[in-house]
Formats: sequence, C-alpha cells, structure tokens
Amino acid sequence: MIVVGIVLILLALLGAPLFAVIGASAMWGFHQSGVDLSVVAIEVFGIAETPILLAIPLFTFAGYLLSESGAPRRLVRVTSALLGWMPGGLAIVSLAACAFFTAFTGASGVTIIALGALLYPALNQAGYPERFNLGLVTSAGSLGLLFAPSLPLILYGVVAEVPIDQLFLAGLLPGLLMLVLLSAYSAWINRHNRVPLGDFRWREVGAALREAAWELPLPFVVLGGIYSGYFAVSEAAAVTALYVLVLDVLVLREIPLRELPRIMRESMVLVGGIFLILGLSLASTSYMIGADVPQKLLAAIGDYVAGPQSFLLLLLVFLLILGAFLDIFSALVLVVPLILPVAMQYDIDPVHLGIVFLAAMQLGYLTPPVGLNLFIASYRFNRSIASVCLAAWPFLLILLLAVILITFWPALSLALLGRE
Repeated sequence: MIVVGIVLILLALLGAPLFAVIGASAMWGFHQSGVDLSVVAIEVFGIAETPILLAIPLFTFAGYLLSESGAPRRLVRVTSALLGWMPGGLAIVSLAACAFFTAFTGASGVTIIALGALLYPALNQAGYPERFNLGLVTSAGSLGLLFAPSLPLILYGVVAEVPIDQLFLAGLLPGLLMLVLLSAYSAWINRHNRVPLGDFRWREVGAALREAAWELPLPFVVLGGIYSGYFAVSEAAAVTALYVLVLDVLVLREIPLRELPRIMRESMVLVGGIFLILGLSLASTSYMIGADVPQKLLAAIGDYVAGPQSFLLLLLVFLLILGAFLDIFSALVLVVPLILPVAMQYDIDPVHLGIVFLAAMQLGYLTPPVGLNLFIASYRFNRSIASVCLAAWPFLLILLLAVILITFWPALSLALLGRE
C-alpha cells in the first residue's frame, strides 16, 4: 500500500492528470477492500443527481461571456468615477473592480487577463511604482472568491452539504475585510502620490452608471432573488446566464454569434474538469469514510489539539502549505470531506470552516510552486516569475493577516447568519 501511494504521488508530481491519480487511488482502495469497482462509476455518475451543480456551468458561462464583452471596461469606469478622486484611488478602483469581476468569473486568471490590460498600464501612467502595480494586479486577481456567486463557494457547499445561500452571506464580511486591508495598504503606500485619478464629478458618475446600467443589477438579481426566496441558487444561475447571453449577444451585440461556440467550449472545459475531479473524489471519499480515515485522523491529531483554537491553528498551517501545491478546486473536493468530520468534533461551524478554507486556499494563487496568478501575471506582463513573486509579497502578507483574523474571529463569518 505504501509503494502504491508513493507511485501515485510521483505520478502527480510528474504531471499526471489529477483525476487519473484520484481515480486510481480510489480503485486500488476498493480493490484491496474486496469491493466491486463498479462503485467508482456509480459515484461519478451520481453527481448528476445533485441539482445544485447546475449552478456551476451556468455561472461559469455567464462569467466567461462577461469577460469577452465590454463589461470589464465599463466596470473600471464606474469604480473610477466613484472612487478615483481619493488619494490612491486608482489602486482602490483596481481592487474593487477585480473583486467584483472574480466573483462572477470564479477564476482569478480570467480577471488578470481581462482587467490587467486596462489597469496595469493605467496604474503605470498615473505614476504608481511599477513593482507596486505588478503586485496589486497579480494579488487582486484572487479577490472576490468569497463573494457571491463565486464558484468555489458553490463547490464547497456541494461537497460539505452546507446551504449555499448561507455561504454567500458568510463570505461577505471576510471578503470585505480583505478588500479594506489591501485598500488601506494601497492608500498608505501612495500617500505621497496625491494626484488623484480625477475629480469627483456627478456628471461622470451619472454617465458611467448609465453605461454600465445593464451589468450593475446582476449582483442584486442574484442575491435578491435567492434571499427573497424567489429563486433557488440554480435558478438564479440560469437567470444570470440567460440575461448575460441576451445582453451581450442580442442587445449590446458585443459578442458575435460565431464566437459563442468558442466561449461555450472554453467555459465548459473548466467545468468538465471540475466535475470529473469531483466525481472521482466522491468515490475516493466513500472509500476513506468506509476505511475510517477521518476517525484515524482525529485520533492522530488528538494529542496535539486541545480545543477549537489549536485545531484552527493547525488547520491554517496545513491549508497554507496545501495551497502552495494544490489548486483550490482540487483541494476542495479532496480535503474537505476529510477535515469536516474532524472539525465538527471540535465544534467548528461548517460554514465558518468553509470560509476559512477558501480564504486560506486563496493565498495559494500567490505562493509558488503552483501559484497560478504568478504565472499568468508573468506571461501577461512579460515579467520574470521572481519579479512577480517579489512584487506580490507585501500583498500576500496583508492577505495572510486577513486570513488569520478570519480564522480566529468566527463572528466575521457567522454574524450575518445570526449565530456567532
């Protein structure tokens, strides 16, 4: 068994597809237990019986449509009109725009590519330090993962069987904390650069709001529909996808019909990969639960954990290390089923656990060797990985501070749910 585990780890390190490694480990485990291997296929196809999974392809498709349209430019104009008058205003505009955009696309790489071409040159032209600009755009790409209707939030709800509307509310204050801390740092760094992006003018605010009038209602439609009880999450996703499709293809005509197949293909490749990993991970999880792995894990750490606080500390260290090697989607489906039963033994609220998990894994976008944002920013802005890492380092430390606060201050996640 140890030899098989070592072989699977080596295959993963050598670049074997993650779903193949997960599937192989599940099949080997069931084979050793004398269980018919058809159970793996049953688990994979069983995800089709989860209605909430419909929200994932629909929100993803809507996000990809938005990234291909003029929405990024209109979003930057609105935030510039509202916040650009402040010292360091353009930096705050960049953070807010990226957070909003990532919440809908669910992918930080898409945000860097879509908004980076607008924000990075503008920051340079406004006189901000180049290293600061590079770090800001690279770091801001991962903001928004705690805001509805973020794909990782939905996926955690599916895996942990937690109501997704509760996760949408729980992520609001922690997400705002990250945004506020980075905004404060940006304003402080540029405190001597008192040249604002522009004067506050009601005429420009009105013009920007009118131009973005089609996109601005989206968050209110999604959240308002869900919390009013008018929409289920999957229905809100369907309304969002249909609305964005009609808007960008038929009303604004920013996306030609001939481009739709390409956008559908690109968005569904991401979704297909997530679903395949999810299905095989459920099979692997079934084996691990049958083999009492969570109970053995609880027994193994029992000597080192005295209570909820020490468990959260140990969990945070584990997630920071994990995020450096595993992407957030793979970590969700692989690790959450193992740690959730252990966390509940220490009276950790599963909603709070989810926010801590996602906030900590968000840092993985900025940490080598797997830090996706680092590689995308390096390619997008033609900079070396080393220079991007150095530029993102201060932002990473601030986000780490935010994650520590989120971890040990449960009220941030639970206050809006009425339980602290």
